[in-house]
Amino acid sequence: MATILLTGATGFVGRHLVVALRAAGYQVRCATRDAASARVRAPELEWVTVDLLRPATLAPALAGCDAAVFLVHAMGSRKSDEHGDDYPERERAGAEAFAEAAAHAGLRRIVYLGGVMPARGASRHLRSRERTGEILRAGAVPTIELRAAMVIGAGSASWIMVRDLARRLPAMVLPRWLRNTSFPIAIEDVVFGIVSALALPETRSRIYELPGRERLTHREILVRTAKALGLRPVMISIPILSPRLSSYWIALVTRTSLAMAQELVEGVRHDLEPTGESLWDTLGRQAMSFDEAIRRALADEAAPELPSAAMRARLASP
Repeated sequence: MATILLTGATGFVGRHLVVALRAAGYQVRCATRDAASARVRAPELEWVTVDLLRPATLAPALAGCDAAVFLVHAMGSRKSDEHGDDYPERERAGAEAFAEAAAHAGLRRIVYLGGVMPARGASRHLRSRERTGEILRAGAVPTIELRAAMVIGAGSASWIMVRDLARRLPAMVLPRWLRNTSFPIAIEDVVFGIVSALALPETRSRIYELPGRERLTHREILVRTAKALGLRPVMISIPILSPRLSSYWIALVTRTSLAMAQELVEGVRHDLEPTGESLWDTLGRQAMSFDEAIRRALADEAAPELPSAAMRARLASP
């Protein structure tokens, strides 16, 4: 049974991924900066302490592992993080330390979940995600980088923002950036993509796009989410509403922090169009429809804990 080191195991994607990895037969070693607290919450899992800013924690965590999934990033944490607001530098240092430690441990593969890059004007967060992928792919361990846009699922920061906007506002002002497009993807498809990437017969590093099924404007995303909620908010276009003002508005009317709102808005100022090879073409599979992803996310939100029992059952299915 191969052992996988799962970094970011307490995050949104990590909590879902560990279910699927264990169902697929992997021994999962869950990495977090506070293993003691995580062990209290989920004693059935194997937890190890990993802090990318303390490289000495990496060798023990990686010892005996076959591969690793890299989910660490710092979007939206800059206001509260004790290290200040230079998170791209911390992410660079962490990626370099991880690539070196993975090589010393003799890992077969790293799978990294990055973000879709716009043709121009990438935000600081997306540039940092891109740089992390470049560092990992340049290391000695072959790395598969998967690039996804907004992930739809109960607990996702971007989904919480969209759902709150659609539910709480009887009327919305629509800034220009809501005309931009992306391919939102269900969390189940992201998890399937990562698990599949671990098993690909690749011997070199490469990038695969991981798009959702439909190309949608961000306005369409809001409209269809509102429809799923049984709502029909009035929408008024305000082209002069800047991304900065938009982020304050989002922080005011949703549960999204201002720091997170600023990062999310900066990330969608331009179209997020996949330009490389799609993993779905390689796997011969189609991603879930946007409406089905919304339906499942809304149903899961009623669960007492996340991932919901229904989600766990779906993730554990072959």
